[in-house]
Amino acid sequence: MTQTTANHLFGPLDPAAEAGYPDHPPRLGFFTDTTVCIGCKACEVACKEWNNVPEDGIDFLGLSYDNTGSLGASTWRHVAFIEQASIEQPKPLGAQEPGVTGRHAPVVDLGMPSTAPPGTTAGADGRTEFRWLMSSDVCKHCTHAACLDVCPTGALFRTEFGTVVVQQDVCNGCGYCVPACPYGVIDQRKGDGRAWKCTLCYDRLQGGLTPACAKACPTESIQFGVLDELRERAAARVEQLHAAGISDARLYGADPTDGVGGAGAFFLLLDEPEVYGLPPDPVVTTRDLPSMWLHAGAAALTLLAGVVSTFWGRR
Repeated sequence: MTQTTANHLFGPLDPAAEAGYPDHPPRLGFFTDTTVCIGCKACEVACKEWNNVPEDGIDFLGLSYDNTGSLGASTWRHVAFIEQASIEQPKPLGAQEPGVTGRHAPVVDLGMPSTAPPGTTAGADGRTEFRWLMSSDVCKHCTHAACLDVCPTGALFRTEFGTVVVQQDVCNGCGYCVPACPYGVIDQRKGDGRAWKCTLCYDRLQGGLTPACAKACPTESIQFGVLDELRERAAARVEQLHAAGISDARLYGADPTDGVGGAGAFFLLLDEPEVYGLPPDPVVTTRDLPSMWLHAGAAALTLLAGVVSTFWGRR
């Protein structure tokens, strides 16, 4: 039974301490406030530049401005563009309540024809109103990380900051971590075979620097800091949005009692997680390993007892 899986059964943990860092800095992470994301993709560019992540193609997906599509071995930050039909057109958040910063996800008139999808309204000029939900996705750096549980070489390790990093010089390309991730984040690079993902700029953290993506974000949609402080800030932000009449605002990945023990990178969303391509109830995929080993052990002991009794009876 691994440390991660064992502690999944017994409640929240300090992942750095469990990994063998008795005196470690506070756990660090990301809080992404999607309500102020403008889809500029500065985070994607900064991530690639700092981490020397190769270009992975520029493929425009249908009518979307999302040219990366999803996270992968060569996309450690992915800015999702979700074009969503909207019945109502809310005012900017700052206009709804004085002194409130940030803004609601905008309803953008894309000049679409009058053949509106069911449930949407078209203006007098025959154009349909849409809104874009934008969100910069990244590895969640789970508290209970299944990728750590299944890695046979120790290529994946927990850092003193509580984050999860892949050591490419140790990775043998087995790919076990790929299906283990409940978010589909980690991936193998074509022509390479090794696993790659966000490191939360581990080299920058060691130097006391902010990760490249958060440093480059012009609207502070990506906020970096001590995880406990980010959770408090995020909860206050949700209350602020609810008070302003934006009832759909909710946190994703901030709950330390969820199926992965809380994420090291969590999000403020304006719709259901599925809309953003996120699983609604993520669960560490190795949660059943302890019971599986117990059943396997019991079966082995039963078999051994049967063999012994057979040979003993022949004497």
